[in-house]
Amino acid sequence: MAAPLLTLRDIHLTFGGTPLLEGADLIIEQGERLCLVGRNGCGKSTFLKIAAGLIEPDKGERVLQTGIGVTYLPQEPDLAGFETTLEYVEAGMGPHDELYRAQVLLTDLGLSGQEAPSTLSGGEARRAALARALAPKPDILLLDEPTNHLDLPIIEWLEAELNSLNAALVVISHDRRFLENVSKSTVWIYQGVTHKLPKSFAHFETWRDETVEKLELDRHKLDRKIVRELHWLQRGVTGRRKRNMGRLRRLNDLRQERRDQRALGGSVKITTSQTGQSGKRVVEAEDICKAYGDNVIVKNFSIKVMRGDRLGIVGANGAGKTTLLNMLIGKLEADSGTIDMGTKIELATLDQMRDQLNLDWSVVDTLTGKHGDSVTVGGQQKHVMGYMQDFLFNPEQANTPVAALSGGERGRLMLARAMTQPANVLVLDEPTNDLDLETLDLLQEMISDFDGTVILVSHDRDFLDRVVTSVVINESDRGGEGAWREYPGGYSDMVSQRGEGIKARGTVKVEDKPEKVKKATAPKPSNDKLKLSYKEKYALETLPGKMEELSAEIEVLQAKMNDPDLFARDSETFNKTAKLLEAKSDELLASEEQWLTLEMLREEIENA
Repeated sequence: MAAPLLTLRDIHLTFGGTPLLEGADLIIEQGERLCLVGRNGCGKSTFLKIAAGLIEPDKGERVLQTGIGVTYLPQEPDLAGFETTLEYVEAGMGPHDELYRAQVLLTDLGLSGQEAPSTLSGGEARRAALARALAPKPDILLLDEPTNHLDLPIIEWLEAELNSLNAALVVISHDRRFLENVSKSTVWIYQGVTHKLPKSFAHFETWRDETVEKLELDRHKLDRKIVRELHWLQRGVTGRRKRNMGRLRRLNDLRQERRDQRALGGSVKITTSQTGQSGKRVVEAEDICKAYGDNVIVKNFSIKVMRGDRLGIVGANGAGKTTLLNMLIGKLEADSGTIDMGTKIELATLDQMRDQLNLDWSVVDTLTGKHGDSVTVGGQQKHVMGYMQDFLFNPEQANTPVAALSGGERGRLMLARAMTQPANVLVLDEPTNDLDLETLDLLQEMISDFDGTVILVSHDRDFLDRVVTSVVINESDRGGEGAWREYPGGYSDMVSQRGEGIKARGTVKVEDKPEKVKKATAPKPSNDKLKLSYKEKYALETLPGKMEELSAEIEVLQAKMNDPDLFARDSETFNKTAKLLEAKSDELLASEEQWLTLEMLREEIENA
């Protein structure tokens, strides 16, 4: 068996007196596709930096195989000191790397390579950083929130690119669909240690809940043991002194074990401050238009939003999603057409840039507006310190300035603030940015329970599928510039109805690309005498039999994995079976794709 590419063993790290990691492990092998999960503040980004060699742990071992290349994408890339994005990407490459890949990747990501870093938006900076991480063709690729600020076309391009690489991958992301599509195993950081599931993220949440339930049961049993020992000591023991001292030592050991256990993580408690119902019709727009100079954002769009609707707005970056949102809520006037707002509407908003937060204010000041020490939530007064803890803020953070909070903490603070506003219409612009998975779960439940109307903008496909009742998408590629259309259902329903998802905007034209890119993207010359090669004919004949054999093998392996006692009885066999099942499934998928491609080619030749 080949040695791991990178091993982290028994990693300990303490920040400000608080243990962050307490014996975390990670093994990265060739072909690994691993997602690193855990709630905000558990140490995921720090652990990834240790893997990248950027932080030294207090204790533990990092072993990197000789000659292995590692690239790391930080959560907040720094492009300062570079004149162009191309220069920034090339600076991350080695003397033996293929420099042309820098321009190829920038082009694929919708950048020319000549942009000045100081002028880039958050999404453009993220794309440049992705190009820098991918360009060297590393052996190990470490990505921290790679989908932040990216639109859906780029996210889907990134999924395809990562799945085509030979590099081992470790990724942190809050995007469920992205994790499901790129991961094959999951490492969960919980209470300072790592727990590994040899399955993709799609299986994680059920496994996590079962694990937490078991930990809670173990803790309850320990508490009962302590109570029994205390009862024994307090009831006038008549046994020998030596035996008494032994029981006392046992009690002290149990107490120490209980103190050493971290408190099981709490969960965010989200309650909305709902006001009276709005009118049945919330907003009705008819033939509305909006343009900035020659740039047409919205053209002849009509929609009716009724009370209780959950409307999702999607599109590529620059399509005008936020502009359309602001028009629908009366924040921005249309150039033409009519927008009629309903009656008794109370809005609560959450903007994607967190602009409503004053960076100089403390957490308490932000929640109370510097008025008193309580907030009103759901019609009830609540002390601000208790409300802070509902959103996982420690009491010590009460006077922490907003500027010192992490992105995830600012996201939770914005949610906490928005939920104190009496509202029957929630307006959420990219609400999932920087939120951990547990907070996302609670946000989804809150939206489902909200007895009002929700209008939101999001790039999170899973989130859209779970919460919206209809999707409005920019269709400039079909109906002309500024065209928008509403589809019933979630994001997946929209894709099913359209036959495709969202297309990217502003891609670089072929004639603007460097020579190596032109060669890769130019159409292949036609050949009037196309025919299948001997290998292709042989593959067409043999692939169906091979796929049938693989399906049978997968069925046997799956039956073995369905044994609920297998892991407890023989964890090594369970892990080997799981890996073999994944390998056979991948082989079947590749065979199916190969057969489909060849079959389409055969039909094309026969019909030519």
